[in-house]
Amino acid sequence: MRTRVLRLPRRPWTAAAAAVALVVSVLVAMPASGAAAATCRVDYRVDAWAGGYTAQVRITNLGPAVNDWRLTWTYTGDQQVTSAWNATVTQTGGSVVAVDAGWNGALATGGTAEFGLQGTWRSADPAPDDFALNGTSCGDDGGTPPTTPPTTPPTTPPTTTPPPAAECGDAVICSGFEDQAGPEPAGDWRFTAPDCQGTGTAAVDSAVAHEGGRSLRVDGRAGYCNHAFVAHTADLSSVGPVMYVRMWVRHTTALPTSHVTFVSMPDSAQGGRALRVGGQNGALQWNRESDDATLPAQSPAGVALSRPLPTDGWQCLRFAVDTSAGNLDTWLGDELVPGLHADGVPTQDVDQQWLARGTAPRPTALRLGWESYATGDDTVWFDDVAVGSAPIGC
Repeated sequence: MRTRVLRLPRRPWTAAAAAVALVVSVLVAMPASGAAAATCRVDYRVDAWAGGYTAQVRITNLGPAVNDWRLTWTYTGDQQVTSAWNATVTQTGGSVVAVDAGWNGALATGGTAEFGLQGTWRSADPAPDDFALNGTSCGDDGGTPPTTPPTTPPTTPPTTTPPPAAECGDAVICSGFEDQAGPEPAGDWRFTAPDCQGTGTAAVDSAVAHEGGRSLRVDGRAGYCNHAFVAHTADLSSVGPVMYVRMWVRHTTALPTSHVTFVSMPDSAQGGRALRVGGQNGALQWNRESDDATLPAQSPAGVALSRPLPTDGWQCLRFAVDTSAGNLDTWLGDELVPGLHADGVPTQDVDQQWLARGTAPRPTALRLGWESYATGDDTVWFDDVAVGSAPIGC
């Protein structure tokens, strides 16, 4: 039996130019009494907008334990998967196959696995059909509709699946700044002003922290020559092939209309110029210093597919940089940000400008701070920073 729940989520950040989003929940459950027992249940939640969608998929194994899994389904509309996380997803026509990522392949009886995907659609975006786990159907998708209203869906938008753990593991950088003894960054962290130094400052703050007793505080000042960053001494040239970065950020002023940067990574693919994370037009964006390309495109529709960086509270920011294929993924909390995603497939109002340069980025170092090119003072804190070759959760 399948239950569908549809609602229009509240999205205060969505510009008028953006389409109304749609949330669909599909539950493939146990058949009625007397029928063969289902071997799995699938929860499929999609966040859709005009021309695109992201989906969170949860598998519950109701049969014997398995060491790896392969989930299949059929799209009855013209959806096309463009990328995925925590699983390898391929598509032929309307048929889709998702295979575990290795670390999440084992499913005990009653165990669950979650993965996410992003895609496009043109004329129709109905719920998928024919879910099957390792070749066995997850149940009767054509069951009798329920006679009572479905359970009210959550009041918050669906989120993407976080990586398996927040611990650093074998990360090359793993710092909560607890080893900083004085007010000035020291040890593995060094103050730097990449272009020119003005009135921006950086210090170790023992009064504000996400966890523990210390964080990095940067008092950023508007104007090109007021750059202020703290760089880690680790050489990131060999991290990958996908570089995963996690940090907690807290800032006091909403991202301005003009361009600002708070994460700067020297990029050998740009001759040492920076791959940058910051904001413009009030929303998060990626920027490439060598040609000033942005992700997303700075059109109203493109900006609406990004997110603002909330103020006066700690925010978990994560991103993944594929140094071989050139793909990018960005999460704010556990939500994949659609406008901060690049997978090599052109997406209107997102990555046309970004894809004009075919070279994959190769970041070599991490710098945290503040860089403004016009207006935009801010005080920013950073804490619990990690960089490695495996996903790192919040």
